[in-house]
Amino acid sequence: MSSEISPKSRSKSHPQPLDISVVVPVHNESGAVGDLVSEIAVALDGYAYEMIFVDDASKDDTHAKLITLKEKFPALRVLAHRKNAGQSRAIMSGVLAARAPVIGTLDGDGQNDPSDLPKLLRQLNRADAPGGLGFVSGRRVKRQDSQAKKIASSLANWVRQALLRDGADDSGCGIKVVRRELFVRLPYFDHMHRYMPALVMREGALAEYVVVNHRHRTTGASKYTNLGRLVAALSDLIGVIWLTSRRRDFGHVDES
Repeated sequence: MSSEISPKSRSKSHPQPLDISVVVPVHNESGAVGDLVSEIAVALDGYAYEMIFVDDASKDDTHAKLITLKEKFPALRVLAHRKNAGQSRAIMSGVLAARAPVIGTLDGDGQNDPSDLPKLLRQLNRADAPGGLGFVSGRRVKRQDSQAKKIASSLANWVRQALLRDGADDSGCGIKVVRRELFVRLPYFDHMHRYMPALVMREGALAEYVVVNHRHRTTGASKYTNLGRLVAALSDLIGVIWLTSRRRDFGHVDES
């Protein structure tokens, strides 16, 4: 397979390996999942893909709606946690179940635009990509969030960049593509999804960023508060700094 995907040229009578597995963590997002599944299907029309929605023990009818959607969308897979474990664990559950060599992620609230997925995938797989490129993340330049949330996020990004030097000014953007073999090598911890650029760089891979669309939330409610993010961020930063400091560079693995 060439580095640049040409999905329209594939023969339907000869199925090809999957191009991408889209992992979407959801918790009490009954009002959003229907449109989101449909939009992912439209965005990836012509690609070989699967979408894996991971229900993180929702208390509403999110899971029931997803099961119903499977009848119309055969590429949809539905996983469910028996206990609520958070966004990062839901993403990891989806990644471990994924069958494609590339993982795409989206937040489950509908604010990420699935139509940006092909753009990120092309950036990752382009012929002139630098060696070691393993991760492409969205960068929201016109965030559709409250002013308080944008200010808190800007402050958090500034502090994180100053301490981690990961080159990311929007690490909280939920739409990303990453090579699966790289993802499964990253250290797992709660909230790891907010530190993907630093973790990717720690593993010796390269990260790039692409401007993406961001939309207003039309259903449900945010699962985080500014205070809650701040408390978690302080301990997470210390942990990521420690992980980075303990990395040993082995250069390359050679087999004789």
